[in-house]
Order: sequence, then structure tokens, then C-alpha cells
Amino acid sequence: MEAIVKLWFEEGRIYILTDKGNTYSRPLEAFPLLLEATPEQRAHYEIGLDGDDIRWDDIDEDIHISSFFVTAEPDTNNPIAEVFHKFPQLNVSEVARTIGINKSLLSRYIYGIKKPSVQRTEQILGTIRQLGKDMAAI
Repeated sequence: MEAIVKLWFEEGRIYILTDKGNTYSRPLEAFPLLLEATPEQRAHYEIGLDGDDIRWDDIDEDIHISSFFVTAEPDTNNPIAEVFHKFPQLNVSEVARTIGINKSLLSRYIYGIKKPSVQRTEQILGTIRQLGKDMAAI
């Protein structure tokens, strides 16, 4: 297997260079914790001893080299992403807590990395609608 020898960020993407001279990249949306991290947090990483993984202690994120071999790009054209883009003031952590799901799972839905079921989509949108009703009642 190839080993990671270099890592960098550019134009909303993470790039790696391997010991075989291959360059791979993924959009930061594929890694929500990195997307939300500061440039300083992103710069503080360690490549594993075998060169097959990267660790960011500050944000508790690990990425395996195999994550870069995925050819499909995230699809942010979905109803959940549309709501969070239209209302950026929505707090992903708090919405996830209200629904009772993990923040990273909701982030994966928003960034199109994972596709929710029809029932889960309705649960998320229903929770957001209820938040709007609660706010309107103030």
C-alpha cells in the first residue's frame, strides 16, 4: 500500500502525496471536523508510523489513506443541506442534540457524504420546522 509523505490544504480540499508519487484529494466537506477546524488546527497533524493514516489530536479526527481512494464527490444538493445553507444561523450541534443524533452524522447529511432515509429526512426537517414555530411564538 502507498504511504502518505505530505499533506496540504488548498481551495477547500485536502491533498496528500504518497511515496509512489501519486497525489489524491478530497473536498473538506467529506471530513466535517476538518471543514469546521481552524487553519491552525488543521496544521497540527501527525502522519502515522506506517504512513497509512493521519491524526489531528486537537479535533479528535483520524483519516485513513483509503478515504482518498473514493471517487464520488459529496452531493450537497439535498433538502437538509438546503435548509442549513439558507439558515446558516442554525447550530448543527444543537439541532443534532434536539433530534437525538450525533453531530457528525448530521454534518455528513448536510455535506452529502451520507444519505439519510426518507424517515430521517422528515425527522430532521420536522425538528427544524418545530424550532421555527417555537421561535415565532416568542
